[in-house]
Amino acid sequence: MELPFETELQVRFRDLDTLGHVNNAVYATYLEQARLRYFDRVLDAPWEEREMVLASQSVEFAHPLTIDDRTVRVACGVTQIGGSSFRMRSRIFASDEGEPAATADGTIVAVEDGEPSRIPDSWRQRFAEFEPGL
Repeated sequence: MELPFETELQVRFRDLDTLGHVNNAVYATYLEQARLRYFDRVLDAPWEEREMVLASQSVEFAHPLTIDDRTVRVACGVTQIGGSSFRMRSRIFASDEGEPAATADGTIVAVEDGEPSRIPDSWRQRFAEFEPGL
């Protein structure tokens, strides 16, 4: 599956565990940063109009990242849109590798006043324009 959005992030020394690998919890931060950049690009809406929460996320690790990788590429995209939630798939790559170091799937829920709400039509339209295969 082709993922339409890609961003590059720096691997920082503070990202490492005692074995010199990027700590597994940091992968979640990389995924979050990529999602936010995706939403900046695709939704084109002020932050305060993007009420959503990450309801679930699973990460499958293939191989470790290290400080020697210097940067990572995170590719992501929306794979499914429901009534109040949508699913995203992401892949994290060492900057110079073709095989992902990790693959993640997440469910994001639109909220209003802290409660699940229907995904705004403007989001649906922008997702579909950016990802015609949806």
